[in-house]
Amino acid sequence: MTALELFLYILLGALVQVAIAAFVVLVKRWRDLRFMQKRMAGLAVATPSEPILDDLKSAFKPGPWKGERAFRVAKREIESPDGKICSFYLEPEDGGGLADFKPGQFLTFQLDIADPTSSGPAKAVTRCYSLSDAPGGGRYRVSIKRVPPPLDQPDAPPGVSSNYFHDHVDEGDVLQVKAPSGHFYLERGTSPIVLIAGGIGITPMISMLNDSLVHDQGREIWLFYGVRNSKEQAMQEHLERLDGRYPNFHLHVCYSRPLPGDELGRDYQHDGRVDVDLLRRTLKFQVYDFYICGPRQMMESLVPALDEWGVPDQHIHYEAFGPASIPRPNRKKDEPSDEGEQRQGPISVTFATSGKTVAWDPACDNLLDFAEQNGVEIESGCRAGGCGSCQTTIQSGEVSYNHSPDFDPEPGACLMCVSRPKHDVTLEA
Repeated sequence: MTALELFLYILLGALVQVAIAAFVVLVKRWRDLRFMQKRMAGLAVATPSEPILDDLKSAFKPGPWKGERAFRVAKREIESPDGKICSFYLEPEDGGGLADFKPGQFLTFQLDIADPTSSGPAKAVTRCYSLSDAPGGGRYRVSIKRVPPPLDQPDAPPGVSSNYFHDHVDEGDVLQVKAPSGHFYLERGTSPIVLIAGGIGITPMISMLNDSLVHDQGREIWLFYGVRNSKEQAMQEHLERLDGRYPNFHLHVCYSRPLPGDELGRDYQHDGRVDVDLLRRTLKFQVYDFYICGPRQMMESLVPALDEWGVPDQHIHYEAFGPASIPRPNRKKDEPSDEGEQRQGPISVTFATSGKTVAWDPACDNLLDFAEQNGVEIESGCRAGGCGSCQTTIQSGEVSYNHSPDFDPEPGACLMCVSRPKHDVTLEA
């Protein structure tokens, strides 16, 4: 072999090594690019049973959109053994990013639902459902329970929107959705929190829990979850896995009517319902923030009981599913905002359409609760000032708002779920 041939072989070997190295770099860059493309499109999300990962936070996040936006149902998943709770995974049809939200907030759906008892046109129905996973992924998740007729009214119609979702909304369908909103949510921090859920009230708690375990590492979290038995318990495997994985998370499941095969200490931790006596026996002596969501009976008993226990008002946060009148005898009421209010006597509320005039009860949180207490039916959705369903015309008088609503009411109208009368008021209801 000549010196020239040897030189050429050495040069060829070097070129081969350079080519291999370049190929490896190109493959890695291509894989990174594909991953980023998937993440931007919302495909690289955490599994349904795990909290959203931190690195997904870098996905494109536009601000909240105005009005409705089209979302496609990417997936349906049954979440309870009785099949009555189903999760719907939603992806934007336009392929854009998602507006961020705070754990505990909800989505508002605009649905066109036909009346099964008639052949008339479909009726527009507005309903709100809590987001049931942590912020940060490329799609939203809501978990909806099929609502049967009331036990004391078996002939009454079942939940219109929940049954519509279960029976008619399939993968690939497109829904009209308003941006996330709501004033019941968990702020990130380090102070210990107690999450209390009854039935489907677990959905915003899952969002809070998943988010806090990822972002508030070491924050002490107690979850008290009340259902009747194992058939109704949602996301049991997910909760038990988190309880075993995170030492700062304490899971307490309560069964009020256990089934013969339900085992105390294995399937659930406490007999009966979630109440203050259970909290007294279980919680350590320190200051907590309480977040509560559940059916009317639980809310109307537990929230006032926390008041009586001495929990400061600013540490009690709650949201009720459906009508709930929650008396707060120890809650400090807002002071009159001007001298006119200080001089005024009892305030009267007139419901013009219903033909009722009733003395306002200052212990009532809002006009919607007050109307329902007095037999006046008002269409409602979120009960938090986010959807506009309870918008009602003010014929005379003036109202004040408990907090600034997310929905902007029309001039001359109010949102009854977050407003109170300032003086005598007449409403078109």
